[in-house]
Amino acid sequence: MKKVITLLGFISIFSATYSSNNSFSVPSVERPVKATEVYIPIGNTGQLISLMELSQIKVKDLEKMTGNKMSRFDKMNFKLGQRQLRSNINEDGSFSKERVEKYFTKAAVNGEPAVAGVGGINWGGLALGLFLSLIGVLIAYLISGGDKSSRTKWAWIGAIISLIIWGAVLI
Repeated sequence: MKKVITLLGFISIFSATYSSNNSFSVPSVERPVKATEVYIPIGNTGQLISLMELSQIKVKDLEKMTGNKMSRFDKMNFKLGQRQLRSNINEDGSFSKERVEKYFTKAAVNGEPAVAGVGGINWGGLALGLFLSLIGVLIAYLISGGDKSSRTKWAWIGAIISLIIWGAVLI
């Protein structure tokens, strides 16, 4: 009986802690996402650049940042992409098209800068931590390639969940 009460206590604590709906609703004022607040990774180093900077950067500067020389065809495509990006950004830095703003509004949470293409659950890291616990976290650190920081974060989360489940079973 003590195990059942403890397990129900753990379940109620975690369901209350991680629930997505709060009982208190705070009205939020949505402000438009600015192009200076949205970052994308450039090159192999993962250096971040805002969309506003990307729309104004010169080809030579981009080549220096990425460390790769661009062909004529790549330069032409980059310039066309820049022109299209500039046409989607208003004078005040907000996005002119609703679908572009909607995409980046989902990425920007609590007024923090959004990083395009970053975020979400890393299922591989979660599985490593969940099924292999601390050994899975070690494996996540040893694997190179991909998004290592996300993988290790989710491996730690999986390991914590695994330890909680084992603790509830053994009590």
